Amino acid sequence: MFDLILTIFSFIVVLGVLVFFHELGHYLVARRNGIVVEEFGLGFPPRAVKLFRYDGTDFTLNWLPFGGFPRMKGEDAGDMTPGSFNAASRGARAATLLAGPAMNFLLAVVLFAASVMSGAPVPTGAPRLDAVSPAAAALGLQPGDIVLDYDGVAIRVPLFDEGALHVMSQGPTENTKQLQVWRNGAPVRLSANSLNEVWNAVRSSQYTPVLMTQITGVAADSPAQRVGLQPGDLVYAVDGVEVTFEKPLNQLVSERLGQEIVLTIVRNGEWMNIAVTPRVEPPPGQGALGVQISTVNRMANMELLPALWDGVVNTASYAMLVLQLPVLLIEGRISPEDAQVSGPVGIAQMVGGAMSATIDTGFWFPILRLSAVLSAALAITNLLPLPALDGGRLLFILVEAIRGKRISPEREGLIHMIGFALLLGLMLLITVRDLSSTPQTIDWARLMGQ
Repeated sequence: MFDLILTIFSFIVVLGVLVFFHELGHYLVARRNGIVVEEFGLGFPPRAVKLFRYDGTDFTLNWLPFGGFPRMKGEDAGDMTPGSFNAASRGARAATLLAGPAMNFLLAVVLFAASVMSGAPVPTGAPRLDAVSPAAAALGLQPGDIVLDYDGVAIRVPLFDEGALHVMSQGPTENTKQLQVWRNGAPVRLSANSLNEVWNAVRSSQYTPVLMTQITGVAADSPAQRVGLQPGDLVYAVDGVEVTFEKPLNQLVSERLGQEIVLTIVRNGEWMNIAVTPRVEPPPGQGALGVQISTVNRMANMELLPALWDGVVNTASYAMLVLQLPVLLIEGRISPEDAQVSGPVGIAQMVGGAMSATIDTGFWFPILRLSAVLSAALAITNLLPLPALDGGRLLFILVEAIRGKRISPEREGLIHMIGFALLLGLMLLITVRDLSSTPQTIDWARLMGQ
């Protein structure tokens, strides 16, 4: 029961915020272009109470707690009197319509940035020191050492962009002040005064991330199962060749198909060598060894300016992915199941799962990240050239600019009304499908390395 209440509440809050900022964009630009906004409502009618009136606009609180709306003068009718939406210039109307999606894109950037500032999962490895700094040498570290942990807290470094990312410490604190490293095939313990001292020693040295690949699943009756490989094993090397970002496990194994290889792995702190022969022709859906692998993710945060740029990049990347989706489907690079559109029920399930993960882990990343994606999706959806959407209204303005003559507001309003009814029907079909299909879930805990 608690999960259901949490799902409903979090869905209302997230969707409400996204829609509210969308409509706020319309409101602000409409007012700037001299369009009269008769009402700005928080939630949707029926009206609960009129809060106040400001500069000709009634600000109201409504019973349906989903976002908000600006009711512009003459927006869906033939009103051509001064101050109405229809009486505004083409540029003013286009700017007003674009402001809603633009606000959602801006909100997506902010939410993406907030998600990495608060802590986001990044692929990491243990630092193998290539050259030691004076700070590292003072701790007794040597070239070739693999720095494992301090006081039970794993020392992990990002596989890329280390300058902007700072891995957050995760793990128990034992207060032993012992630094554990792996040196020449044997464990070595050193003394250090604090975790910060260890991090300063590592970051000031030159290093290569290793122990970056983790086995997450083992197929039945596979070479991996027969030799005893287990989920959770960290792969260090193949025939003595380190697994690194430049030399991933798949590549090293594919170069030795049909030959016995020796995997050096770490299991629960124990180092061991396991001999296995990768298959030349594995069954469909299985690799040569019969294992599923992933990077070892840890939570890392980012400072403000790099985070904002990361937000811009993520928002642009998501928008491009959506625009490329039809091509990817045609080429078979994405299955129709993976490209399915979710309705309110499916979105609510995902939001509820993200909120649960945020509560369980204590990290804001799940709900912030999903909200950012939904905000960008709302912007893109509204820009589609379909009647009743902002993109459909922009299409009419484009036709007007090409023809040099306007389609009558009454006819345009009728088309948008029909389009709105069709969109509601489509939404109903999607909702029925969501109710009858398996709920969409994201394994946030595994993604975050928790």
